[in-house]
Amino acid sequence: MKNLSAIRKIDLHMHSTVSDGTYTPEEILELVRNAGIDLFSLTDHDAVKGCRIIREKLAPGDPLFITGAEFSCKDNGGKYHILGYGYDPDAGAVNELMESGHSNRLKKLKFRIDALKGKFGFGFSEEDIDSLFHLDNPGKPHLANLMVKYGYAKNKESAFSEFLNKLKIPAMNLAPEKAIEAILKSGGIPVLAHPSYGSGDELYTGKEMEDRVTRLVDMGLQGLEAYYSGFTCVLGREILGYAEKYGLYVTAGSDYHGENKMAILGDTHLEDAQDGPEGLRRFLEAAVKQDQ
Repeated sequence: MKNLSAIRKIDLHMHSTVSDGTYTPEEILELVRNAGIDLFSLTDHDAVKGCRIIREKLAPGDPLFITGAEFSCKDNGGKYHILGYGYDPDAGAVNELMESGHSNRLKKLKFRIDALKGKFGFGFSEEDIDSLFHLDNPGKPHLANLMVKYGYAKNKESAFSEFLNKLKIPAMNLAPEKAIEAILKSGGIPVLAHPSYGSGDELYTGKEMEDRVTRLVDMGLQGLEAYYSGFTCVLGREILGYAEKYGLYVTAGSDYHGENKMAILGDTHLEDAQDGPEGLRRFLEAAVKQDQ
């Protein structure tokens, strides 16, 4: 196993075809190798399948790997993405959480397909609809790509802004405390992904941001993703300040989705830090220990 002190390049937030990325877990592993990343995690939405595949493909000398997942949560305080790291992939609590998330995704997909037909007159072949439902974790990006294929939208961005985001879908929200509780029960570490961002274009800073952090800490949250591809230095410093204030772990992630997002693998802005923050060092020690 790599010496933690020798770890320099880290990316703890990425997605494969098991959720809404465009590269398979095997391809992700190869990309990570080629990028010179020392430690990484695959954080597919509501799924551990990709992590299992990568575990099977790891070879001597490969980067250090931490099992991960991402859960979309919402309550009256807003929308949150909760990352889980180093959990037991066979634990009942986290698998029940993933099964619930997958079930909700299938229900939302059906609602969206029906709503597109009713509101805009969009139709798809039975073969294409069946293919969507047989994906590991189908979501809006997959439906947007299909809309582009049929010529209903000129690109994926317009599919979202002009059509998908205008649909009213019944609420099937996972409460953040449920995700945090399940991750903890499964021996994992719950971390708030890109804390400055909420739903859509929402940006949280100052007291509003701190209020979100403290209410999640009260639920058992243990870390903040302070180094993130989409953050400015100002946002990153603010989050680091809250991590230090509340004694939280710190993580770094690109949120890489392949061709489905502009984020670059390994781009976390961690290289901008003069010294690795104490919260990140503590996270690595805890997560790697729990994931062995």
